[in-house]
Amino acid sequence: MKFLMKEHGFETEVEYGKLQVCGDEKYGFRPYQLLVSAIAVCSGGVLRKILEKKRVSFSDITVTTEVERNEKKADRIEKIHMHFVITGSDLSKEVIEKCLTVTRKNCSMVQSVIDCIEITETFEIVPN
Repeated sequence: MKFLMKEHGFETEVEYGKLQVCGDEKYGFRPYQLLVSAIAVCSGGVLRKILEKKRVSFSDITVTTEVERNEKKADRIEKIHMHFVITGSDLSKEVIEKCLTVTRKNCSMVQSVIDCIEITETFEIVPN
């Protein structure tokens, strides 16, 4: 990827359009938002694939994140908590727990930051 400096932040061209990145969210996505988004969406996507492979019946996955940052260390991200809401029929807590364990091991974004950002997960099951 190539990032070009603009009046406010940077810009890159990707297949679906332009991505604006800036420390001021009036002009684009903030870098920490992109990092958290990458981790949450990668995790959600891997979970989706695992549930499909296991032929688990589900209709939706929502991922909500909570982020803890350390102002004393350049506002670094120290913890990301992801809460998964899985909607489906006949979902069991045990199956979802196992699927989330496999998700954590196979999400490239989580594995990229696992040694420097604490990642935690919780989930809830919503029946169809």
